[in-house]
Amino acid sequence: MKFSYETDRLLLKVLDGGNAIDVLRFYDSNRDIFEKYEAMRPENFYTPAYQRRVLNYEFNTFVKQTAMRFWIYEKKDPAHVIGTICFRNIVRAVYQRCEVGYKLDQRFWGEGYATEALLKCVELAFYELNLHRISAYIMPDNLPSIRLAERVGFEYEGMAKGYALVRGIWEDHFVYSILHP
Repeated sequence: MKFSYETDRLLLKVLDGGNAIDVLRFYDSNRDIFEKYEAMRPENFYTPAYQRRVLNYEFNTFVKQTAMRFWIYEKKDPAHVIGTICFRNIVRAVYQRCEVGYKLDQRFWGEGYATEALLKCVELAFYELNLHRISAYIMPDNLPSIRLAERVGFEYEGMAKGYALVRGIWEDHFVYSILHP
Protein backbone atom coordinates (compact mmCIF):
# COMPACT_ATOMS: atom_id res chain seq x y z
CA MET A 1 0.00 0.00 0.00
CA LYS A 2 1.12 3.50 -0.77
CA PHE A 3 0.51 6.56 1.38
CA SER A 4 -1.25 8.47 -1.39
CA TYR A 5 -3.38 7.75 -4.44
CA GLU A 6 -5.11 9.80 -7.12
CA THR A 7 -8.41 9.66 -8.93
CA ASP A 8 -9.49 11.95 -11.76
CA ARG A 9 -10.29 14.84 -9.41
CA LEU A 10 -9.04 13.80 -5.99
CA LEU A 11 -6.01 13.05 -3.88
CA LEU A 12 -6.33 10.36 -1.20
CA LYS A 13 -3.66 10.58 1.49
CA VAL A 14 -2.67 8.89 4.72
CA LEU A 15 -1.85 11.66 7.19
CA ASP A 16 0.16 11.96 10.37
CA GLY A 17 -0.01 14.37 13.29
CA GLY A 18 1.47 17.20 11.26
CA ASN A 19 -1.92 17.65 9.59
CA ALA A 20 -3.91 18.08 12.81
CA ILE A 21 -5.04 21.65 12.13
CA ASP A 22 -6.46 20.81 8.68
CA VAL A 23 -8.28 17.75 10.05
CA LEU A 24 -9.60 19.75 12.99
CA ARG A 25 -10.92 22.41 10.59
CA PHE A 26 -12.72 19.67 8.60
CA TYR A 27 -14.39 18.17 11.69
CA ASP A 28 -15.27 21.53 13.22
CA SER A 29 -16.91 22.91 10.07
CA ASN A 30 -19.10 19.77 9.79
CA ARG A 31 -19.79 19.24 13.47
CA ASP A 32 -23.60 19.44 13.27
CA ILE A 33 -23.82 16.89 10.46
CA PHE A 34 -21.25 14.34 11.68
CA GLU A 35 -22.11 14.28 15.37
CA LYS A 36 -25.67 13.07 14.93
CA TYR A 37 -24.36 9.78 13.49
CA GLU A 38 -21.43 9.14 15.84
CA ALA A 39 -20.53 8.25 19.39
CA MET A 40 -20.16 10.99 21.98
CA ARG A 41 -16.89 12.73 21.43
CA PRO A 42 -14.36 13.31 24.20
CA GLU A 43 -14.31 16.81 25.62
CA ASN A 44 -10.97 17.58 23.95
CA PHE A 45 -11.91 16.17 20.49
CA TYR A 46 -11.92 19.62 18.88
CA THR A 47 -8.32 20.41 19.80
CA PRO A 48 -5.12 20.15 17.74
CA ALA A 49 -3.49 17.97 20.40
CA TYR A 50 -6.27 15.38 20.26
CA GLN A 51 -6.30 15.29 16.45
CA ARG A 52 -2.51 14.98 16.38
CA ARG A 53 -2.65 11.92 18.66
CA VAL A 54 -5.39 10.28 16.60
CA LEU A 55 -3.61 10.95 13.31
CA ASN A 56 -0.38 9.46 14.64
CA TYR A 57 -2.27 6.41 15.91
CA GLU A 58 -4.04 5.98 12.55
CA PHE A 59 -0.75 6.34 10.70
CA ASN A 60 0.60 3.42 12.73
CA THR A 61 -2.50 1.27 12.09
CA PHE A 62 -2.03 1.92 8.38
CA VAL A 63 1.57 0.73 8.54
CA LYS A 64 0.44 -2.42 10.41
CA GLN A 65 -2.51 -2.82 7.99
CA THR A 66 -5.00 -3.22 10.82
CA ALA A 67 -6.91 -0.15 9.60
CA MET A 68 -6.47 2.47 6.93
CA ARG A 69 -7.79 6.00 6.77
CA PHE A 70 -7.44 8.11 3.67
CA TRP A 71 -8.10 11.82 3.76
CA ILE A 72 -9.67 13.30 0.66
CA TYR A 73 -8.46 16.46 -1.08
CA GLU A 74 -9.44 18.11 -4.34
CA LYS A 75 -6.52 18.10 -6.77
CA LYS A 76 -7.24 21.77 -7.47
CA ASP A 77 -6.97 22.57 -3.72
CA PRO A 78 -4.54 20.07 -2.16
CA ALA A 79 -4.23 22.02 1.09
CA HIS A 80 -7.71 21.44 2.55
CA VAL A 81 -9.33 18.18 3.66
CA ILE A 82 -12.78 17.66 2.17
CA GLY A 83 -13.47 14.15 3.42
CA THR A 84 -12.23 10.84 4.76
CA ILE A 85 -12.71 7.12 4.21
CA CYS A 86 -11.65 4.59 6.81
CA PHE A 87 -11.38 0.82 6.64
CA ARG A 88 -11.36 -0.45 10.21
CA ASN A 89 -11.51 -3.79 11.98
CA ILE A 90 -9.51 -5.47 9.24
CA VAL A 91 -9.66 -9.18 9.99
CA ARG A 92 -7.40 -11.61 8.16
CA ALA A 93 -7.21 -15.44 8.10
CA VAL A 94 -10.37 -17.08 6.80
CA TYR A 95 -12.38 -13.82 6.89
CA GLN A 96 -10.40 -11.23 4.89
CA ARG A 97 -12.95 -8.54 5.77
CA CYS A 98 -13.35 -5.07 7.21
CA GLU A 99 -15.84 -2.29 7.88
CA VAL A 100 -15.88 1.03 6.07
CA GLY A 101 -16.89 4.49 7.24
CA TYR A 102 -16.83 7.75 5.32
CA LYS A 103 -17.47 11.46 5.72
CA LEU A 104 -17.55 14.30 3.22
CA ASP A 105 -17.60 18.02 3.92
CA GLN A 106 -21.19 19.16 3.32
CA ARG A 107 -19.98 21.94 1.01
CA PHE A 108 -18.94 19.24 -1.49
CA TRP A 109 -22.07 17.09 -1.46
CA GLY A 110 -23.68 16.37 -4.81
CA GLU A 111 -20.46 16.59 -6.84
CA GLY A 112 -19.68 12.88 -7.00
CA TYR A 113 -16.56 13.18 -4.85
CA ALA A 114 -17.69 10.63 -2.26
CA THR A 115 -18.52 8.09 -4.98
CA GLU A 116 -15.20 8.68 -6.74
CA ALA A 117 -13.19 8.33 -3.52
CA LEU A 118 -15.10 5.31 -2.20
CA LEU A 119 -14.79 3.45 -5.52
CA LYS A 120 -11.01 3.95 -5.42
CA CYS A 121 -10.74 2.87 -1.79
CA VAL A 122 -12.85 -0.25 -2.38
CA GLU A 123 -10.53 -1.09 -5.27
CA LEU A 124 -7.51 -0.70 -2.96
CA ALA A 125 -9.11 -2.88 -0.28
CA PHE A 126 -9.83 -5.65 -2.77
CA TYR A 127 -6.72 -5.55 -4.95
CA GLU A 128 -3.98 -4.30 -2.64
CA LEU A 129 -5.14 -5.54 0.77
CA ASN A 130 -6.69 -8.64 -0.82
CA LEU A 131 -9.84 -8.39 1.25
CA HIS A 132 -12.90 -10.42 0.32
CA ARG A 133 -15.70 -8.50 2.05
CA ILE A 134 -16.34 -4.89 3.06
CA SER A 135 -19.32 -3.97 5.24
CA ALA A 136 -20.89 -0.60 5.98
CA TYR A 137 -23.12 -0.11 9.03
CA ILE A 138 -25.50 2.78 8.35
CA MET A 139 -28.20 4.35 10.49
CA PRO A 140 -31.59 3.97 8.74
CA ASP A 141 -32.20 7.73 8.54
CA ASN A 142 -28.80 8.44 6.93
CA LEU A 143 -30.16 8.43 3.37
CA PRO A 144 -27.12 10.07 1.72
CA SER A 145 -24.87 7.35 3.15
CA ILE A 146 -27.25 4.60 2.01
CA ARG A 147 -27.41 6.06 -1.51
CA LEU A 148 -23.60 6.28 -1.65
CA ALA A 149 -23.15 2.66 -0.56
CA GLU A 150 -25.68 1.48 -3.14
CA ARG A 151 -24.09 3.58 -5.92
CA VAL A 152 -20.74 1.92 -5.26
CA GLY A 153 -22.26 -1.58 -5.33
CA PHE A 154 -22.90 -2.40 -1.68
CA GLU A 155 -26.00 -4.54 -1.14
CA TYR A 156 -28.42 -4.42 1.77
CA GLU A 157 -28.07 -7.50 4.01
CA GLY A 158 -30.23 -6.71 6.99
CA MET A 159 -30.48 -4.88 10.30
CA ALA A 160 -27.96 -4.96 13.15
CA LYS A 161 -30.12 -4.25 16.20
CA GLY A 162 -28.55 -1.97 18.82
CA TYR A 163 -25.30 -1.96 16.84
CA ALA A 164 -23.65 1.22 18.15
CA LEU A 165 -23.99 3.69 21.00
CA VAL A 166 -24.73 6.97 19.21
CA ARG A 167 -25.30 10.12 21.25
CA GLY A 168 -26.08 7.92 24.27
CA ILE A 169 -28.62 5.64 22.54
CA TRP A 170 -28.04 2.11 21.21
CA GLU A 171 -28.98 2.64 17.57
CA ASP A 172 -29.95 0.05 14.97
CA HIS A 173 -27.92 0.08 11.76
CA PHE A 174 -28.56 -1.28 8.30
CA VAL A 175 -25.82 -3.64 7.12
CA TYR A 176 -24.59 -3.15 3.56
CA SER A 177 -21.77 -5.23 2.09
CA ILE A 178 -19.79 -5.68 -1.07
CA LEU A 179 -17.78 -8.77 -2.00
CA HIS A 180 -14.58 -8.95 -4.01
CA PRO A 181 -15.65 -9.48 -7.61
